[in-house]
Amino acid sequence: MQEARIVDGHSELGASVVFSNIEQIKYEGPDTDYQLAYRYYNKDQEVLGKRMEDHLRMAVCYWHTFCWDGADIFGGGTFNRPWHNPQNDRAASDAKMAAAFEFFHKLDVPYYCFHDVDVTETSDTPDELSENFKCSAERLGGYQEETGLKLLWGTANLFSHPRYAAGGLTNPDPEVAACAIRQIRDCLEATHQLGGANYVLWGGREGYDTLLNTDLNRELENFGRFLSMVVEHKNKIGFKGKILIEPKPHEPMYHQYDFDTATIYGFLQRFDLLGEVHVNIEPNHATLSGHSFAHEIATAVSLGMMGSIDINCGNYQNGWDTDQFNLDIRDITLAMLELLPSGGLDTGGFNFDAKVRRQSSDAVDLFYGHIGGIDALARALLAAADLVERGQLDDFKSDRYAGWNEGLGKTMLGPKSSLESIADDAAKKQLNGTHSSGHQEYLENLVNRSLR
Repeated sequence: MQEARIVDGHSELGASVVFSNIEQIKYEGPDTDYQLAYRYYNKDQEVLGKRMEDHLRMAVCYWHTFCWDGADIFGGGTFNRPWHNPQNDRAASDAKMAAAFEFFHKLDVPYYCFHDVDVTETSDTPDELSENFKCSAERLGGYQEETGLKLLWGTANLFSHPRYAAGGLTNPDPEVAACAIRQIRDCLEATHQLGGANYVLWGGREGYDTLLNTDLNRELENFGRFLSMVVEHKNKIGFKGKILIEPKPHEPMYHQYDFDTATIYGFLQRFDLLGEVHVNIEPNHATLSGHSFAHEIATAVSLGMMGSIDINCGNYQNGWDTDQFNLDIRDITLAMLELLPSGGLDTGGFNFDAKVRRQSSDAVDLFYGHIGGIDALARALLAAADLVERGQLDDFKSDRYAGWNEGLGKTMLGPKSSLESIADDAAKKQLNGTHSSGHQEYLENLVNRSLR
């Protein structure tokens, strides 16, 4: 394995020298042999009239990258990072934040994301969490000003503390729900103060394990009412970003209320929140719900709900959320093909909600993982842009559905048509529709030939 290039001096941030032997990651092109360089991500390259950086709006997540110690349900942590401290006191929290911003800066991406508890020390009570988070938010603001990094979104962790075993906003105990609302209020206001582009509600435990102890209708009604309050408060404080819900079908709960994009659409329609709340899509969650990444993007675009993306993938051998760096360029390209024609992401971005594997215990592995994920996104963007510019896929779809723009198809969709009139017309004209090939293999070949 190649050694990291050594740079003279200390971290530009001054507070941390954890990665002092690694220089800022740069674009060196596809032919470079250096492992700590971008081969495809050239942030200033123009793609479809926009800089690559502005298309992708990439963010690093705080939780998997700097909070996770490599522990899983079968064993303890394996990482032993310099910023990990079992006590997780103020000094440890500050050291972690310094290391995080050094990493963000050296990776040279424009955004980051966090949960409230990611950026604070251990807080035993809601009062302590509120006070500790307020101090941490001030420090985050200082780092943002110093580095120029921006916040893609913030979110409150309503699933880790034991009080949230039965959910946050859907909890059967009003006191627990009130604690959840307090956390959301504090985190939404901090996200606003930090210039965040969005605010996410990930309902990690908004669901149930068994209907035997669950009043489903009450929980959904409470969820809808409290979500309306979030929107009301967003408008009250002047937050201009989008409110996002992240779809996921199960895990940790057996069933979660935010199952997929289509389910969330029905929920928002029920509580008159369409247009007020959008979705933060994750590929691994899409596959857990039985869909493809591209399907969830296409559905969100079609329903006017597209918000942001947590870019990762799962392992086809496992039935749970493994949060791996997504290196499947073809899969990402197919999703990009659904996203780009709609104008892409406005306030959203691609957040690396991914973690290195438990055996990847060196700190430099964090760079390898993110560099691979970033280059995969860049390659997929270039491939999708090539397909869009060639226009063959759009032309094929236009030709396939052309019959609905004139003649019979246009008449069938007209205001004077009815079930009876269409059926009578089909009988009168003795219509006998014939199948035309969908040419799936031809289209798949087009996609593969654009992959780089």
